Amino acid sequence: MTREETPFDTSFLEAKRDQLVALKAKLQSTRAAAMGEEGDVNANARGEAREYGDDAQKLVTLELEGTLAARDTQRLVNVERALRKIDEGSYGLSDESGLRIPLERLNVAPEAIYTLAEQEALDKKH
Repeated sequence: MTREETPFDTSFLEAKRDQLVALKAKLQSTRAAAMGEEGDVNANARGEAREYGDDAQKLVTLELEGTLAARDTQRLVNVERALRKIDEGSYGLSDESGLRIPLERLNVAPEAIYTLAEQEALDKKH
């Protein structure tokens, strides 16, 4: 299968670059805030009387936060890859197949590096 050329003009790619840079900053900021908050919770918990119900709630919250952090980490990886793809001239083309990623998908998820079907197949594997 031959790879297609990116179907987008320079102004579109620059707008997507700006969007991706802003998204990257937001994800990094969220990650830093979450790490700081986790440290605060751990520091405050030292020396306090403990109740098992509180511990269970904290475990559920930490598990949820861990899932969200993992999702954000993967998103950050994809953002960085999408930025490299703009530089390489392959933005908007799937890393898997080389097929075009629909404009609608890129407008919703500018960090998309796979078609929706490919992403869904990868998600099922994990």
